Amino acid sequence: MSLIAEIAISVLLLVGGAFILVGSWGLAKLPSVMTRLHGPTKATTLGVGACLIASMIYFPVFGGTYSAHELLITLFLFLTAPVSANMIAKAHIYRQGRRIDANPSDDIIDGLPSPPGTSDWATFGGADEGDPTPISVGPEEQQP
Repeated sequence: MSLIAEIAISVLLLVGGAFILVGSWGLAKLPSVMTRLHGPTKATTLGVGACLIASMIYFPVFGGTYSAHELLITLFLFLTAPVSANMIAKAHIYRQGRRIDANPSDDIIDGLPSPPGTSDWATFGGADEGDPTPISVGPEEQQP
């Protein structure tokens, strides 16, 4: 049993280390914000997850104790990484697609479809579902 556990732990650590290395390299070397998002959110998340799973195997087999810390860290990581990447991507699209002198309904980025009506993509000011009032981002855009 311990030989199988050692092999599984070793494979998970090597795979995790490779994913972390590739994700870190992508974060440092890719050219734009949108491409750099994939490094930490995809590859590095999988790498840290593999290392945490290796730790979840190691301690019960060789230490004799089980702890839920690794499982909780893994769940937290897999829940927060996509959400933070989504928020960074939305902020980047929002900043690239808006100019101070532009009409809020104008499409600035080529190839990006215009949002429906007078709203902005995924930035709503109203709390009610279906309220397409855009959030005011400057003094020239006053909500009624």
